[in-house]
Amino acid sequence: MGRGKIEIKRIENTSNRQVTYSKRKNGIIKKAKEITVLCDANVSLVIYGSSGKMYEYCSPKTNLIDMLDRYQRLSGNKLWDAKHEDEIPKIMRKHEQVLEEENKHLMYLVQQSEMAAMGDYQAHEPFSFRVQPMQPNLHERM
Repeated sequence: MGRGKIEIKRIENTSNRQVTYSKRKNGIIKKAKEITVLCDANVSLVIYGSSGKMYEYCSPKTNLIDMLDRYQRLSGNKLWDAKHEDEIPKIMRKHEQVLEEENKHLMYLVQQSEMAAMGDYQAHEPFSFRVQPMQPNLHERM
């Protein structure tokens, strides 16, 4: 004996609507898990309730970003603007510049500590002031 058909329309009673939502949400997540196991399908499911709370399911062998990239590639639908795709290289270049500057600073500190370990070196003086003239008396003529 089967169940009777119900009319698909918004449930007006808030409490009944919440109970139906909860049961159907659990049912669709269960079906997504079953099709993943039975058919070796990649499934991603995202559900937002009326309260704004998010529920998700993604097949164990994949992740949502890969699924969305694949969807975008195969369907031809753009999910996000190209301007946002250009942001990643810009951020990476800026991050690389910061790392290079930090690397130069650390190299300078290492050089100072090595020279301090070698002998009488004043760490507060820049490298250019530590160079001794070849002919000491020439600098007095200027």
